[in-house]
Amino acid sequence: MAEEIFDVIIIGGGPAGMFGGFYAGLRGMKFKIVDSLEQLGGQVSAMYPEKDIFDVAGFPRVSGKKLVVDLEEQLMRFKPPLALGEKVTGLVKRADNVFELTTDKGNKHHCKAVVLTLGMGSFTPKKHPNAEILPYEGKGVQYGVLSLEPFKGKRALVVGGGDSALDWALMLEPICSKVTLIHRRDEFRAHEESVRKLKASKVDIKLWHELRTVKGNGKVEEAIIYENHTNKDEPLPVDFVILNFGFQASLGFLKDWGIQMEKNKIPVNQKMETNIPGIYAAGDIVTHPGKLDLIATGFAEGATAVNFAKTYINPNEKAEPGHSSNLKW
Repeated sequence: MAEEIFDVIIIGGGPAGMFGGFYAGLRGMKFKIVDSLEQLGGQVSAMYPEKDIFDVAGFPRVSGKKLVVDLEEQLMRFKPPLALGEKVTGLVKRADNVFELTTDKGNKHHCKAVVLTLGMGSFTPKKHPNAEILPYEGKGVQYGVLSLEPFKGKRALVVGGGDSALDWALMLEPICSKVTLIHRRDEFRAHEESVRKLKASKVDIKLWHELRTVKGNGKVEEAIIYENHTNKDEPLPVDFVILNFGFQASLGFLKDWGIQMEKNKIPVNQKMETNIPGIYAAGDIVTHPGKLDLIATGFAEGATAVNFAKTYINPNEKAEPGHSSNLKW
């Protein structure tokens, strides 16, 4: 059987990859999306499907889940093949300039250009240093909120001071019987508006506090927190503990593919080109002068990468896609 060669394969099915795929379809390109997760949406689906997002153009507010549903509807207009639940383990450029991607399922995918929309890469949440807490993962200890239903009428402790921690606390406050947020410092690493809303809410805020351990009979029933100036413990009856210590990204495989890295980012130029001709990158994984890690900029970068991939494949084509309002659907 002759191998099927796509114009472009997008590695990463998050918002930037999904919108990039839509643009590939818009430009008449034969494309495929490969992602290690079992569903589209990337980090939005995996980490904060229930969170409201406020900085996507055209949406005064939209949940992560709703945004992914709408992006999928837009993408699937072109009925692209999706290779979900497959992690790309190898990427080589053959002598005939065709890229060959190998996955952990033993499958091979072939294309003329590649767009990397990997977000933070293969990411895992940073764990609490106290090993006593690990057995309670999935039994009250969580690293995000995939569904609000289990929290109704319950007591929740949110640990952290970044945007995600504040967002979870504010989202849970109306449905939980009590929400407590602890932060090891007295300043938050979050948007000013989120801090303002938090301080105006009924969330019990405890600054200079940290989590020591959790207790319970088969599930979380109590958290032991402490004031880090005095080291004095305080028991806190809770049903859920949501940890927000950030994530660890595994990106070493990119260097194995020959991709130039700058810390944990891929440097790109204004065309979203990497150091390897035919390989483009977009979204949170990239760095360039003026880079902002926003979903909105990821959309633009995904579209830019695909449009310039079009000119790489066929130099006679223009990168400018024209206005979609002129198209007939």
